[in-house]
Amino acid sequence: MSITLNISQRNLVLQRMAVLVDHQREAIIEANNKDLASYSISDSHQDDKAMYDRLKVDESKIEGMLAALQQLTDQEDPVGVERFRFTHDNGMQVYNKTASFGTVLIIYESRPDVTIEAAGIAFKSGNRILLKGGKESLNSNLEIVRLWHQALVENDIDKDWVQYLNYNRQETRSFLEKPTQKVDLIVPRGGEKLIEFVKMHATCPVIVSGRGNNFVYVHKEADRALALDNIINGKTDKISACNAVDKVLIDKNLPNKEGFVRNLITVLKNYDVEILGDKSLANYEEVTPISNDAIWYEEFLDYKIVIGEIEGSNKAISKINQYSGGHSAAIITGNQKEAEAFMASVDCAAVYHNVSTRFTDGFQLGLGGELAISTDKLHQRGPIGLQHLVTNKWYIHGDGQIR
Repeated sequence: MSITLNISQRNLVLQRMAVLVDHQREAIIEANNKDLASYSISDSHQDDKAMYDRLKVDESKIEGMLAALQQLTDQEDPVGVERFRFTHDNGMQVYNKTASFGTVLIIYESRPDVTIEAAGIAFKSGNRILLKGGKESLNSNLEIVRLWHQALVENDIDKDWVQYLNYNRQETRSFLEKPTQKVDLIVPRGGEKLIEFVKMHATCPVIVSGRGNNFVYVHKEADRALALDNIINGKTDKISACNAVDKVLIDKNLPNKEGFVRNLITVLKNYDVEILGDKSLANYEEVTPISNDAIWYEEFLDYKIVIGEIEGSNKAISKINQYSGGHSAAIITGNQKEAEAFMASVDCAAVYHNVSTRFTDGFQLGLGGELAISTDKLHQRGPIGLQHLVTNKWYIHGDGQIR
């Protein structure tokens, strides 16, 4: 077994994987149907719409998997890219180049597409992959891993480059605390409980794919029609996404504010969205009053939203920085200067001006997919694409120099 795989080997595996997924789409969906059947009769999950949405694999998700594999194949090798060079006074030639981490463990809930998209990014980056999916998606994941192994073997590469860890919670904890093989990086993909579990027990670096709880601020100079479309798209397009909107702040001085709020409530109700509001919305019978300020911290992953009034950009920025998950935030305004000040001051991985937060996604932002969306500031913030899943290494060439 080779210590590293060259870019040609990695691309051949990805190309073959795309062919296998395409040919075996019925088998993948059949395996997923078994997971869906088990999930639907589980009392603890019956009402979790977001989990079900992430778990389900249909033709559309298969097409997304194929697109991700194709885009990964087409991208340049992220490994060995020169980032810095220096010629020392003594003649040494110094280079800094990107390098693979080594072995990446991806721990995730529910989403079988992670078994292709995230694993594909890690593999293209020259890493060995350990996958630990949730029990709710076991059949789907094992079927996809079977295809990974087939693609590897057909290219004379050891199956150990992609391994599935079928561990329960206690076994996972034991592995995190005392790994039975080398692990260089862990990426948890899931809810806050999973992320905290991994951070608590892991003994190697963890990239946190954090919570959403994203805000939209409707500035007093907003185009109201644009604001309405932005909020509705952010809230209802995909409730299971971490880039969905949960909170809306409406400027107290927005012209015809009452009319805008009435229209927003009507459209949200057409989508069966539960609306919670601060005291400024007390006169609307469709709105449930906020019981306490803790609600501003919550990520819903559901047809649920909080709307409040705010007095100006500075207070909006302050509130977002206090309560948001550091993921995404948007300002709706026709004032470019206000937008730039907002975007510079809001402490989120992605900030938007007149654009939906639903675009915080590696594919949408030009990365060709993502391993995760990090809300940490080291080593990469926001969508982590192929070019980010690398560390670096120093190369020094000489002819006998000593210090």
